[in-house]
Amino acid sequence: MNFTFSRGGTLAIAAAALCLSVPASRAAQMNDPPPTQTVGVAPSLLRKVGLDQELNQQVPLDLVFRNERGESVALRQFFGRGPVILTLVYYQCPMLCTEVLNGLVHSLNQMPLELGKDFSVVTLSIDPKDMPKLAAAKHEIYTGLYAPRRDSTGWHFLTGDESNIKRLAGAVGFRYAYDPASGQYAHPSALMVLTPDGKISRYFYGIDYPQRDLRWSLIEAAKGKIGSPVDQLLLYCFHYDPNTGKYGILVSRVLQICGGLTVLGIAILVAILFRRENYGYRRPA
Repeated sequence: MNFTFSRGGTLAIAAAALCLSVPASRAAQMNDPPPTQTVGVAPSLLRKVGLDQELNQQVPLDLVFRNERGESVALRQFFGRGPVILTLVYYQCPMLCTEVLNGLVHSLNQMPLELGKDFSVVTLSIDPKDMPKLAAAKHEIYTGLYAPRRDSTGWHFLTGDESNIKRLAGAVGFRYAYDPASGQYAHPSALMVLTPDGKISRYFYGIDYPQRDLRWSLIEAAKGKIGSPVDQLLLYCFHYDPNTGKYGILVSRVLQICGGLTVLGIAILVAILFRRENYGYRRPA
């Protein structure tokens, strides 16, 4: 018997086949600690350094810092419109901070989401000796590295006094230590994604931030108000693992979707065949 599929039937079966072909992500790796800035720092100080996940905790939005133009700004000015990526670095860092910011801008350049429209980035120096002039230099460098002709006004470089820096770092679980002998800070390498109202949503370790994972974390933090329908579907199939700071495939959900699409495809196919059989039947003369 020859038959054809309707457009709906073809799409349903194709979707089921596509779902079955979704590749599984790498198995979750062991919870290795994030890289730490150790250049010239006494080993005894490293015991004070680390990153404690404080998921869903509210950061103090009343804190006041200085932006790259030297203006006093309350932290809450950067919240309310969309999710925020927070990075804690210091601007005279000899190595790791540069790698953190380089990894972030590389990921941002690959994302379809738009900085300044869909989300913002706040970079704060943990060194109270850093002045707005240094923040302005970093702002010029990294907004210049952000893809040409894209809006970079959503990336803010801040400095502040020690008490406010420590309050924000403590709120997000970012533990660092200053070594007066070397004049350097020991600190972990990570970034945090915060919700529009200032709650900690996700942590990312290291210096490499896969754009897919970072994009999905922003979509989740925004409660689905940004991103595409495809992102929403894929997010249903993947879940965030706080131990690795990555998204892994959730097999049970994939099987649910594939099973549902398969049943739908079969039902459409049966309906098409039944309809063709009905219309093809002719009573004898």
